[in-house]
Amino acid sequence: MILNKALSVVAALAAMAAAAAVCVVAAAFALYALLRDYIGPAGAAAAIAVVAAILTAILAFVMLRKAQPRPLRRDEQNLTTRLIDLAREKPVIAAGAAVAAGLVLLRNPGVIGAAVSAAMANRAREAGRREGRRERRW
Repeated sequence: MILNKALSVVAALAAMAAAAAVCVVAAAFALYALLRDYIGPAGAAAAIAVVAAILTAILAFVMLRKAQPRPLRRDEQNLTTRLIDLAREKPVIAAGAAVAAGLVLLRNPGVIGAAVSAAMANRAREAGRREGRRERRW
């Protein structure tokens, strides 16, 4: 059942792609026939190539603009990103905090396990939110 639906979707996409290709070829031929009388066969073919290149460049520009990731808003940034931003803004304070954290970890190694488990739980919760799932509370 699922395989039949998947094959139907693939067939529909292939049919739409073929129809789009036919439309593009027909439009190019119509433009060629229109321009052939005014600028000759070679000029018409060159004009079609220029129009195709311009349309391709526009499409590539649009697709590249969509492919760039949008910057995160301040409330969407996770703790790691905020800490890195703070370290870039105030490196002396970041170095002092790193030394203090190292001293705490040397005196109490159990803190490492608690920090790692809390980070993993936070990451799993954020991944569930991104996927649209509700958070389960046991």
